[in-house]
Amino acid sequence: MSDTLRNPVIVGGNRTPFAKSGTAYAAASTQQLLTAALDGLVARYGLAGEKIDEVAAGAVMKHSKDFNLTRESVLGTALDPHTPAVDLTQACATSLEAVIYLSNKIRLGQATTAIAGGVDSTSDAPIAVSEGLRKVLLQLSRERTTQGKFKALAKLRPQHLVPSPPSSGEPRTGKSMGASQAVTTEAWGISREAQDEVAYNSHQRLAKAWDSGFFDDLVTPFNGLTRDNVLRPETTLEKLASLKPVFGNTMTAGNSTALTDGAATVLLAEEDTARARGWQPLARFVDAQVAAVDFVEGNPRTDGLLMAPAYAIPELLERNGLTPQDFEIFEFHEAFAGTVLSHLKALEAQGITIPTERINPDGSSLAAGHPFAATGARIVASLAKRLHEKGPGTRGMVSICAAGGQGVVAILEAVS
Repeated sequence: MSDTLRNPVIVGGNRTPFAKSGTAYAAASTQQLLTAALDGLVARYGLAGEKIDEVAAGAVMKHSKDFNLTRESVLGTALDPHTPAVDLTQACATSLEAVIYLSNKIRLGQATTAIAGGVDSTSDAPIAVSEGLRKVLLQLSRERTTQGKFKALAKLRPQHLVPSPPSSGEPRTGKSMGASQAVTTEAWGISREAQDEVAYNSHQRLAKAWDSGFFDDLVTPFNGLTRDNVLRPETTLEKLASLKPVFGNTMTAGNSTALTDGAATVLLAEEDTARARGWQPLARFVDAQVAAVDFVEGNPRTDGLLMAPAYAIPELLERNGLTPQDFEIFEFHEAFAGTVLSHLKALEAQGITIPTERINPDGSSLAAGHPFAATGARIVASLAKRLHEKGPGTRGMVSICAAGGQGVVAILEAVS
């Protein structure tokens, strides 16, 4: 094993258009979505029949049959079936963590080519049986006599037949992500107008990026959809202002992310390997930091459910000897408009001011949608392309909050 660290780079990406839950992908499974995103990447970079060193991806909402989702998706693609795969999950930060995991493997010489990704579908959400029915069925399976089976079935009650859909509440608090963010939004005194402006800008900027052809080599149509259908370029501040709050007093459907279906992937490689294959590296993976907050007992201003990036960013900047002025682009995942604005206020309280004109220049999750595990890969691929356009040495930061009071941030830098 060599002591020399390699240079992991982002070569490119591919995703499906993102679809609002219950629309274009209502009948598609998470496996079909991830397979489609992978196959689009394979086609774009001529990987058919090739063995990739590893594919790492995941989903937040998985059926029990999808215990090996990424590997099964790989086997459905044109990749060599000898390509290994692993499922990773860290809520909304899943595919960013997959990028970090594989980049570190490349850095250590354990891989030269890899694919990171993520997928989610609220249209294909798993619905479980009730706990009461589950226990009866388990006992029934253990019984060996007819009498024993009847005794097990005799414990069944009408309420046991009610299914258990996925819960949006945090197990520790019972609060949904929106309800949790509403407390933090109010604690920071963030106005409805400021949130609506973030949402409006997101839609306008994403629409402009689509219209300019920016996504032509980042997205492959799927199931008849060619563009994110959450996107509302026709929206106005007046329309956003007319919506009624759904969380707290200021958070509406317009300044909160919609439930979304979709998948996204990123092609990573060791830089010399990429160049030898004729692939133009877009950006190198520099560093990353994870953090967590005490959202159960902590102050909702600083330890609100989605506030962990405000802890991770200062650590990452300090370790790399950088300031916000050293970055051209900041990609803040827009779980809610209030989330982004809360992070900015929390960072300012620590003496860190992010230039707002450098945040999400191509829009983000409010306009594109947010298939939980896919968002990180979407952002990394788009950011890498933008950084490459701006020239060597240009830096960008990715910041993603996640359920469980966690956050993941990373630095990318354009290469020549």
